[in-house]
Amino acid sequence: MVSTHAAAIIVRMPIESAGLPAPVAPALEADDRGPPPSVAIIGAGPAGLTAAYLLTRAGAAVTVLEADPRLVGGISRTVEYKGFRFDIGGHRFFSKSKEVEDLWTELLGGDMLVRPRSSRILYGGKFYSYPLRAAEALKNLGLVEAARCVASYGWARAFPVRDPRSFEDWVSNQFGRRLFGIFFKTYTEKVWGMSCKEISADWAAQRIKGLSLASAIWNAVLPQRQPRDRAKQIKTLIGSFRYPRKGPGMMWEAAARRTVEQGGEIRMGCRVTGLARTPTGWEVRHVDADGRRQTVEADHVISSAPLRELVLGLEPAASPEARAAATGLAYRDFLTVALVVKPTLSFDDNWIYIHEPGVKVGRIQNFRSWSPELVPDPALACYGLEYFCFEGDGLWNSTDQELIALASRELVQLGLARADDVVDGHVVRQPKAYPVYDDAYARHVATIRQELDERYPGLHLVGRNGMHKYNNQDHAMMTAMLTARNILAGRPLYDVWNVNQDAEYHEDGDRGAEAKLDRERDGGHDGSEAAAGGLRQVPARVAGGA
Repeated sequence: MVSTHAAAIIVRMPIESAGLPAPVAPALEADDRGPPPSVAIIGAGPAGLTAAYLLTRAGAAVTVLEADPRLVGGISRTVEYKGFRFDIGGHRFFSKSKEVEDLWTELLGGDMLVRPRSSRILYGGKFYSYPLRAAEALKNLGLVEAARCVASYGWARAFPVRDPRSFEDWVSNQFGRRLFGIFFKTYTEKVWGMSCKEISADWAAQRIKGLSLASAIWNAVLPQRQPRDRAKQIKTLIGSFRYPRKGPGMMWEAAARRTVEQGGEIRMGCRVTGLARTPTGWEVRHVDADGRRQTVEADHVISSAPLRELVLGLEPAASPEARAAATGLAYRDFLTVALVVKPTLSFDDNWIYIHEPGVKVGRIQNFRSWSPELVPDPALACYGLEYFCFEGDGLWNSTDQELIALASRELVQLGLARADDVVDGHVVRQPKAYPVYDDAYARHVATIRQELDERYPGLHLVGRNGMHKYNNQDHAMMTAMLTARNILAGRPLYDVWNVNQDAEYHEDGDRGAEAKLDRERDGGHDGSEAAAGGLRQVPARVAGGA
């Protein structure tokens, strides 16, 4: 039972959404052997709110605890400043999972725009379309450099690095060392804060899966029609995507509103301080928005909170081995400097990857190209300059004024604005944006999973930080969907660790979630570390590396 003595701050949704269709995602039903379960959910991001919406629709008693005092959506929230709306990190709504796509349609209906995908790489003062356009690339590189790239690629194919261990060696094998230096090295090192020589090759194999120089050139010379089967599309090469007209937060505001309408409760400004296992279920202890200590009682807990903090806050305490494993988990953080500018030097890209080594910015978003409604003044533009850092380092600790000045200088340095174009700026810091793994991360996660399975029944991990897996929001949603089914069924039908980065439930081959339902209902699943569903989704240092 969820306690009623805690003062609840129910989320209020300021954005209206008209014309919502009847539910199209599969309805979930609770097991008929007893009353619907009560569930406490930590975090109102894509995973937490997906679970909350589906569980309340099935009649479960749900309480969501969100630390942010105002905004739902987690890293997929929309931040507003003087009428300008910012997407924190850029969120394309495209999934190979029809079930995920159907849920997006169910929640927002006609409020979803179809936007053309337009992105480029800025290197050496010149723009390169991405996906690659052969004629443009040859023109920008020049005949001499283009010939060197071709020769480098030929050399790599003829004399590849045997058993490549690093990101640099793996990508160089696929594209040649010169193209690696132009299109991969600088940006990757900005994002992850370590040399490409230190990043494990298996991360490259996962994140660049399905893309090679041959496929990029083929699409550049003879653009291909996208296959109707989304499962066969290479995400890196998609030509369009859906997007909420008021930013990604609009989706999760709708999910929160519908959750409340279905009887759920969302408490904002609540910081979870600990979880205690009781004879009847769980107690989730938290400090509410007024600073008062409160408790929620529930049969189950779904957590999208950072795995490190979750394990360290368990009662009874986790074993020394599990606590040590949790302490060993680390994160990469980033911040966005949103600049309101007079668009004297405008560009139409959704985002630009900055491969220039002379600036700190890693990527620049053009918010109007995501949706015109993100920028209220047609005479102005709004760009989001993204900086990757670690919480507590020099960039993170810079004042907002220093960061706005840095971003303004670099925007001018890159030739994307003039010195007097910047009108205003706003800084958004995002801690724990990406899970970071050292060479022991897989062992750490496996240790924690085993302990939670054996000692803490009814505790479910979902989402990027909850599972310490660097995947997108559709992956987070699928882990929540399957977790909701497990809870309502009263038994583990699915191992959510088998959801891959494309939000497909995999145990073997290319079969997705829909093709596995019958066998999963029979109880067959693989809980081994090897079945972790592409656990290495974030760079790991080469074994033995610094």
